Amino acid sequence: MVSQDEVFQKVQGALVDALGVDEEEVTESATLVGDLGAESIDFLDIVFRLEKAFGIEIPRSELFPEDILTNSKFVDNGKVTAVGIAELKKRMPFADLSKFESNPVVQEFGNLLTVSDMCRYVAGKLSA
Repeated sequence: MVSQDEVFQKVQGALVDALGVDEEEVTESATLVGDLGAESIDFLDIVFRLEKAFGIEIPRSELFPEDILTNSKFVDNGKVTAVGIAELKKRMPFADLSKFESNPVVQEFGNLLTVSDMCRYVAGKLSA
């Protein structure tokens, strides 16, 4: 069983390597996009590094359910609807959606995921 600290250390290492940021920048509350500067192409590298570090498989749609953000069933006028938020919560139980929920603008979704969310995701995969 991997400890929470070990999970954080490996996630931190993967993000430092993938994004070229300093270790001190990768705090639990740092957002991947807003604070660490991750771009869409970086997420492929991050996923690859996490899979390698933990020996797990990460389906991209599990970590980044982009289909919700482009589906008119879940988005209205550039904002994720209540139904869309419920679907995001179902698919992303590891993510804290409370801040996004207060202003669910689709373009802000990228600023949602934090290092802590990534750690919770990995821990969940490891315990499954």
